[in-house]
Amino acid sequence: MSSDPREQGGQGRAELLAALSLQLAWGADEALAESPQDRFGASAELAAKLAAPPAPPPPAAGRDAPLMFVALSPRTARPATPPVTAPVAQAERAAASADTLEALREVFAAFDGCALRETATNFVFADGVPGAPVMLVGEGPGAEEDREGLPFVGPSGRLLDRMLASIGLSRREGTVYITNVLPWRPPGNRSPTDSEIALCLPFLKRHIALAKPKLLVLAGGVPARALLGAREGITRLRGRWRMLECPPLVEPIPTLATLHPAYLLRNPGAKREAWSDLILLRRRLDELSPQVGRH
Repeated sequence: MSSDPREQGGQGRAELLAALSLQLAWGADEALAESPQDRFGASAELAAKLAAPPAPPPPAAGRDAPLMFVALSPRTARPATPPVTAPVAQAERAAASADTLEALREVFAAFDGCALRETATNFVFADGVPGAPVMLVGEGPGAEEDREGLPFVGPSGRLLDRMLASIGLSRREGTVYITNVLPWRPPGNRSPTDSEIALCLPFLKRHIALAKPKLLVLAGGVPARALLGAREGITRLRGRWRMLECPPLVEPIPTLATLHPAYLLRNPGAKREAWSDLILLRRRLDELSPQVGRH
């Protein structure tokens, strides 16, 4: 062993650096205390306490000894918590307060009960001409819709426009009015939660009641389940007309669930089912207004 202190100090420093490098490799990159903890000593102390015999219980009172109750004074009693209004109830009141689509847009955009508004870029309300005979409801904005502030403007929107044009309908010509269940894009295009849908549903129902469409088309499983209350998937819900009650409208609205255009982009083989739904829509529209979309 060398007697040179400098040589010994160099070896000690190298060992310390090697030990620190090993700890970093193990992921120990942060100090949590000023001094090292003796984990083994603490474990031995805890084991000794557990091994010690339990303390004898206090002498039991007589069988007939009266029970003792301690009454809380008014000063120590906790005050009653005031009832908190549910956010869904707030949404219902806000939606019911709107008498026009413009007013609904304002109260919906100002509604702060849904956290999605904090992460979205734009509030996406609707597109097309209000009062159109066909109203289409999608799920929610995607990335391009969030940037532009309009529903169905991305790839799925372009496909939707071609699908509608195949049966003589167009949002630009006032025959289709488009909105979504959610006006704010969920982060990362994730699926909306049940609570987010429940918060936006009162506004959607009010939207439909104010728009007064003759026919309602639900594109995708989210609007179909939200409005129809069904638990089946969209492949089972699609292709059949249902009557949707939408107070204060007196007459129920014929409603057709169909596949979302984004689903068709991922599954081109399903376009046959979507085309059959479009034929159902055109036939029902011809029964109500034969001149709509016919030139």
